[in-house]
Amino acid sequence: MKDEKSESASGSRTAGSQTLARGLDILRQVTQSTDGLTNSEVALLSGVHRTVAYRILNTLCDARLLHRGTDGRYRGAAGLLSLAAAGHQHLRNTAMPHLRRAAGELEATVALLAREGNTAVALAVVPPDTGSYHVAFSEGAHHPLSRGAAGIALLAAEPPSEFDNAQVRQARELGYAQTFGEVEPNMYGLAVPLLAQNSTPASCLTVITVREQTAHDALEPLQRIARRLSAELAG
Repeated sequence: MKDEKSESASGSRTAGSQTLARGLDILRQVTQSTDGLTNSEVALLSGVHRTVAYRILNTLCDARLLHRGTDGRYRGAAGLLSLAAAGHQHLRNTAMPHLRRAAGELEATVALLAREGNTAVALAVVPPDTGSYHVAFSEGAHHPLSRGAAGIALLAAEPPSEFDNAQVRQARELGYAQTFGEVEPNMYGLAVPLLAQNSTPASCLTVITVREQTAHDALEPLQRIARRLSAELAG
């Protein structure tokens, strides 16, 4: 039978874990919303009192993971970028020289995306140094695996599954996926899966562009870079 001191210590540890889990859940809710959330919306989604939600939101703001806009809505803040950059650091660092060369060669923005749960997350985004214009998006940007060339390529980077749809099976056979307007309107997406490694998540190289020809021209360079990068990660 546990004594009161042991029960008190155990309860304290559990309470701390619950608070952390609740804070992480609220952070996830806010960052996955399309235009942030109010305190009342967070409280409703989390099933907590508004005072509790307000306290957690303020703590996350103090850590620069969230910020409160003038409209009263909470959104992701700059602190998330450093956390995202730290994620899968070996994969990101190994890929960066290849991404820079590809961006320069294609005069287009090239990105490395990885699978996290059912989401495609941008680990690195490299714009070109030249060219009249290019598509820009942020490291840490994410979208569901069910949409876009990157989502298809990430699923194709993994071993075959009975749940694979026709697009994933085709991407695995061809070595790339291409879509139009699935993540961003009027944008062409081309993604090449990287061979899965035991120590890294499913990942892919992708180009998003307004020009269909740019997406077409990106295929051979991205496949070449993907082979080299996969070999380096395996070594």
